[in-house]
Amino acid sequence: MSTLPNIEMRPVPVRTALLVGGDSYMEEQLRAILEPGLWTLRHATDNAAALMMAAGKTFDLILTSEKTSGREDVELLRKLRRIRPHTRLIIVAEESTPRDIITSMREHAFSYFSNPISPGGLAVMIRRAIEEPCWDDGIDVVSATPEWIRIRARCDLRTADRVLQFFDEIADLPYPERSAVGMAFREMLTNAIEHGGRLDPNQQVEVSYLRARHVVTCHITDPGEGFTLDEIPHAAIANPADNPLRHIEYRDACGMRPGGFGVLLTQRLVDELVYNERGNEVTLIKYLDLAPPSKAGESHK
Repeated sequence: MSTLPNIEMRPVPVRTALLVGGDSYMEEQLRAILEPGLWTLRHATDNAAALMMAAGKTFDLILTSEKTSGREDVELLRKLRRIRPHTRLIIVAEESTPRDIITSMREHAFSYFSNPISPGGLAVMIRRAIEEPCWDDGIDVVSATPEWIRIRARCDLRTADRVLQFFDEIADLPYPERSAVGMAFREMLTNAIEHGGRLDPNQQVEVSYLRARHVVTCHITDPGEGFTLDEIPHAAIANPADNPLRHIEYRDACGMRPGGFGVLLTQRLVDELVYNERGNEVTLIKYLDLAPPSKAGESHK
């Protein structure tokens, strides 16, 4: 008579998230994402209570309340990382300043949202936070003021999502300029990470964002060997006039994901798109006819 194999049953570790404040909408968001049986959700009434709870227990994810300011949440983050250096904290604040956002990046916040908050964007970032195995070395601030910030970012697309969210918060631009610059920046950053960095997490891209009174520029340098626009058959920009969909056929034959419209789209979203001679650096330029940007200590959005 055959016997059943002896299967060892091991308990599945349960992870814990902490929600600060009594925001029912935020709790609904979390419960829709955190899988029952694998996650438990605890609550803290305010930042002080959250700090006391974190001192006695490690939380896998902490979300602050939009009823607090960015400055208050950054101070909580600073204190948390002294006792729990790898805490994944997403700041959700009622108001913020560019300096608050920059400081949160220096202190390794996982992400940052202030009003008005995009529900879809927040949900994506919560998923990134619970899925990302190694994250807090992914973004390094090289130098930063509210007008000019330089960072280095790890070459993976999840880190790109985090960079884009931070820069969206920092950007003090009205629509439609804000939307155009954000979309163009996304295209060029993901191109640099995917094609220049080859999605190698051991490589980094360098990103610079400069906001002056009448212009905003984004400069991205990748670790790749570079390219010329006539050497990228996987991109729509290189399609001949008599075959505008050639790059789709090429990408399909090479097993590449759908896409290839990034450079072409970016050229239409910004005023100038300039590559260096080697092809591993690109500058996006958008001209503005606006009032001066907010002062460093003023709230924005």
